[in-house]
Amino acid sequence: MTTPVLPVAFYNRAPDVVARELLGALLVHERRGVRCGGRIVETEAYFAHNDPACHTWRGKTRRNATMFGPPGRAYVYFCYGNHWLLNAVTEAEGTGSAVLIRALEPLYGMAQMERRRGGVRGYGLTNGPGKLCAALGITGRHNGVPLWEGALRIHAPEHAPLPWQAGPRIGISAGTQLHARFWVPGNPWVSRHA
Repeated sequence: MTTPVLPVAFYNRAPDVVARELLGALLVHERRGVRCGGRIVETEAYFAHNDPACHTWRGKTRRNATMFGPPGRAYVYFCYGNHWLLNAVTEAEGTGSAVLIRALEPLYGMAQMERRRGGVRGYGLTNGPGKLCAALGITGRHNGVPLWEGALRIHAPEHAPLPWQAGPRIGISAGTQLHARFWVPGNPWVSRHA
């Protein structure tokens, strides 16, 4: 990688700020000598307070304990008994907020990602949070790992900040009034366009 990993301090901020600034950052997972990953093009912020869609809304549980941990760690959970979802924990330890990584523009390890997704190619490869986790081989074993070192990392963007748009979150039933979903306009790997 030609850019440095994002430091812990990057994540120790409000989730909506982190969500916007993660657009363009590079998410990579290296396993058995193969690097897979790409550019983050869509995110969603989840707030510790006044956000009924946030997993920490009702307090700390065994499932969401990672969200109350230090910032900059992966919060990975199984959704609908079907797929894994990756979040980056934000704000100070004990707060309980995070950013969901919703979509990725694939750049590295395309053949391996396509194999992991059963031969899916093109836009459907990583244009959703479950799809990108499957393509990158991210599972529950990554829950709690630091995103600044090790096999699963987020690197700074290669270029100047990308343009972005914001709108209501999708795929949930509570907290949809918040404009906490951020995406790169016109990027085909975004899960749903405005």
